[in-house]
Amino acid sequence: MSQETRVSLFRLLATAGATGMAAGELGAKLKVQPSTLSFHLATLEQAGLVQSSRRGRQMIYAVRFVGLRALLGYVTETCCAGRPELCGDLGRLLPDIDEEPVMTPAFNVLFLCTQNSARSIMAEAILRKVGRGRFHAYSAGSDPAPAPLPEVIDKLRSLGHDVATLRSKSWNDFARADAPRMDFIIALCDTPQGQQCPDFGDKAVTGAWPLPDPAKFTGSWAERTVLLNELYRGLSRRLEIFCSLPFATLDRMAAKARLDEIGDSTPVRA
Repeated sequence: MSQETRVSLFRLLATAGATGMAAGELGAKLKVQPSTLSFHLATLEQAGLVQSSRRGRQMIYAVRFVGLRALLGYVTETCCAGRPELCGDLGRLLPDIDEEPVMTPAFNVLFLCTQNSARSIMAEAILRKVGRGRFHAYSAGSDPAPAPLPEVIDKLRSLGHDVATLRSKSWNDFARADAPRMDFIIALCDTPQGQQCPDFGDKAVTGAWPLPDPAKFTGSWAERTVLLNELYRGLSRRLEIFCSLPFATLDRMAAKARLDEIGDSTPVRA
């Protein structure tokens, strides 16, 4: 922090708050070359004062306030013999700094689609298998079907998934006071026009991974089977990436950015 560029960089990021700023915008404002900027950002990140996340093609940087708290705590402890109140405004600043805790498993994950008969059912089954106990998977729909599509259940069973408890459910079931609190809510289709999701609380990280609806697949049996296989592979890739995220180092903002990034990747052909 004794280096002038790092101080200017840190001040600029502090003004942006938790939303952070893109690396390109930081370089333009400070008139710093990309290579130099990258070096200083990496130094601040290694020191625990800055955190990065990818948003699409951009790298977003934000102040890691828990790191700033630790730094100020060290400064006041060192210069004031353990009496931070002697440092005036600096000492009073410490209790006001807040940061959301990093995310730690096990997580509750809710997958949503209209009828909860195919995409969300498939995602629930896959995450139960690849999550290795670190995730609790659920699924629901705005207008649930009487039962999941038979071909989806057959596909999951043939691939070794436990299908005994899979059923179509209303998303209202998860808005009740006694429902499990969700950490992630992932929509696999667009919200039906004129409908809004129930209130699942303000703690869940939300994301959208639009995927084609198997109920609308057309063509011969072989063609529909190919499309269903592609959907399964696409969901599996996304969920494997999701499960491998470094949750122990992510706060909610960074987790949201990673979730959106996964949704923009591994497209599935309709």
